[in-house]
Amino acid sequence: MRDRETLVFRTTLRELTVLVGAAAIATAMTAATAQAREFRLGLITPPNHIWTENAVRFGEALSEETDGRYSIAVFPSQQLGNEAQMLQQLQTGALDMSFMTAAEISNRVPEFGAFYAPFLVGDIAEAAEILRSDEAKAMLDLLPRVGVVGLGYGSAGLRQIVARGAVESPADLQGSKIRITPFEPIKDFYEALGTAPTPMPLPDVYDALANGQVDAIDMDLELIWKLKYTDHADTMLLSNHMMFPMVGIVSGRIWATLPEEDREIIARLMAQYTDAALQEYVDLEDDFLAEVEKTDITITPIDSDFFGDAVAAWNAKWEEKAPNVATLRALVD
Repeated sequence: MRDRETLVFRTTLRELTVLVGAAAIATAMTAATAQAREFRLGLITPPNHIWTENAVRFGEALSEETDGRYSIAVFPSQQLGNEAQMLQQLQTGALDMSFMTAAEISNRVPEFGAFYAPFLVGDIAEAAEILRSDEAKAMLDLLPRVGVVGLGYGSAGLRQIVARGAVESPADLQGSKIRITPFEPIKDFYEALGTAPTPMPLPDVYDALANGQVDAIDMDLELIWKLKYTDHADTMLLSNHMMFPMVGIVSGRIWATLPEEDREIIARLMAQYTDAALQEYVDLEDDFLAEVEKTDITITPIDSDFFGDAVAAWNAKWEEKAPNVATLRALVD
């Protein structure tokens, strides 16, 4: 009888040990899961855009370096709203991160309007030189005033004009509805040119150009080619009239919750992949132009003289609102 009791006791003890071990493993797994965090990163660009692709790479690198503690869900194509809406979400902490145009930032921080000085740069390489400068990096320190932390710069290609119909002089653009990204510096430029700048979300542009809702669009070479705007246009003015920076940002509210060592990892990787996006444009801008040249669109190279007094009018207004324009000009003069 006693031997049987001893056997039962030992069996029960083994089972208890197994159960305790399993509970400990489950507790550890639960704790690890609780520490894992998925950030949401919003963009306006489509999935095949250079910004979106580098946002995905940034997320993969962050997950790998943190052993899965952090991951990033990327939401392209305005899935989380337009940039004004996403910036509001970043300010409240409802959105964690974004690769956002400096255009939207310039609506809140006028100093960022300096990037859009007409003919500030001659090519995308000069744009990269400005965005990698200490002067540009110092401008990121202004962003906490609007509730976000800036960690790096990217860019799209320089801006061109794609139009329905022939454009041989500025007179052909007078009164035209030109699709723009909704921000003040570019609106002021096209108003000075005598056109009707028409803000419009990127997903709406193709149909608007096709049905004549707009007469022309302000766009970069990558999207002119990838989104096939040449299907419904006759002329591209190859002007390179403005650069178009992107800023990698994190919600200030979210940033404040992160340990210092994790901030360092996120800051380093976001700066790496926003700059990688910038470098892709430096490397590929000529390739994008070559693709556009394969279409039936008429390409007309123009320079600042084409725009007449519009450049001077823009400078007169924005050199007062964003006096750092002179600082940026000095970098490439």
